[in-house]
Amino acid sequence: MKKILFALFLVFSLIRPASAGVYEDMLQAIKIDDAATVSSLLQRGMDVNTVSPQGETLLMLAAREGNPGVVKALLAARPRLDRKNPLGESALMLAAILGHTQIVTLLLDSGAPVNQSGWTPLIYAAARNQIEVARLLVTRGADVDASSDSGTTALMMAAREGHLRMVLLLLELGADAKLTNDQNQSALTLAQGRGHEDVVSVLRRIGAPK
Repeated sequence: MKKILFALFLVFSLIRPASAGVYEDMLQAIKIDDAATVSSLLQRGMDVNTVSPQGETLLMLAAREGNPGVVKALLAARPRLDRKNPLGESALMLAAILGHTQIVTLLLDSGAPVNQSGWTPLIYAAARNQIEVARLLVTRGADVDASSDSGTTALMMAAREGHLRMVLLLLELGADAKLTNDQNQSALTLAQGRGHEDVVSVLRRIGAPK
């Protein structure tokens, strides 16, 4: 029995460092946009849906880095596009909030859901004033008035953060300024609370409720 246990210990001692090494190689390849290495590691058997200790998939890590080459390589292996990290963020949401338009396009082309319950890629784009990404998302079917669990819409988020250009874009795309969140706050009241007078002026001009 002792011999068997010792043999198993030796096997796992040999396997674990190798697995760790493969994972580290993948992380490095993602970071430097080394698509060839990513493809090679996947072909050698690494699971494309491997999750980091922080709960993020390889695709999420690549989307965060904004490297299109490795994103294409990962997408070719058909990863799950609806996976979310512990914060409820998908790869598309991460690409959207960071303004990685090319990555957003690749993910949408591969079927990543543009609409979902709770926080959406569009709300994330609005939070960081990612104009090009927001326009792309709506063009590809994003619900401009979709709201988070707390009732926050993209327009409310943009108004709260004082992103005038985003507010104007969302209004142009049909966002409803009359909506309120769970605390009965509208885009206008959120902008007023943060002192964003330029946004307040625009919303008042279109008759947004106080």
